[in-house]
Amino acid sequence: MRRTSQTTGEVTVRFQHSADIWRDFPDLVPFALHVTGVDAAARVDDQVARYCDLAARRAAPESELPEIQAWRRAFTRMGLKPTQYRCASESLLRRFRKEGALPRLHPLIDLCNAVSIAFAVPVAVFDVSRVSGFVEVRYASGAETYLTFSGETEHPAAGEVIFADAGDQAHARRWTNRQSGLSAVRDTTTDVLILAEALHETARADVERLATALYDELTALWPVSPKSEILTASSPRFDF
Repeated sequence: MRRTSQTTGEVTVRFQHSADIWRDFPDLVPFALHVTGVDAAARVDDQVARYCDLAARRAAPESELPEIQAWRRAFTRMGLKPTQYRCASESLLRRFRKEGALPRLHPLIDLCNAVSIAFAVPVAVFDVSRVSGFVEVRYASGAETYLTFSGETEHPAAGEVIFADAGDQAHARRWTNRQSGLSAVRDTTTDVLILAEALHETARADVERLATALYDELTALWPVSPKSEILTASSPRFDF
């Protein structure tokens, strides 16, 4: 599936997974979407309630969901304890199960978090203005810097899967575990890159449904024309 905006212009940013990631995780199904024109004024209460209701209808706990189990296997392969470091969708589902609601942060983040728990698939949102050149999911060299939400600087260890840009800034650590405060969405954010990644057996069909849902919600809430694509090992690069 590919949807593109009607606007034209030079490509300034790209997103991709490195060849090493595709080699080591051949079941990966990533979805990338770029959209300009979002703001913090939209009301998403109805949308969030609808997706939270879908998440609440799952009978099994998050640890038994095939979407989450696939990420737990990936984290184990990366040398991480999957009950210590969880993918973002599992963390959100655990919080939702315990509290019955999700924290409200920003309309776009609230929407994406709700979509994430409805599909049990990690969804990341990056402020493109804070990204240098490109975003690549790759193994860290050890030279990259990561800014926490509390303002501290960390250095991912060599071999850790990160979201890196051209300036060796890590915009997420441990793949889908934790994003950086550097490119977090703010009230002034207008230009974003949204990413969803899945590894389970029915990932392609589920990511296609997630992609359609997210595209439809964005265009209903904001006057925007997103560009999006589901990537593959043979076509791994998303330009925008």
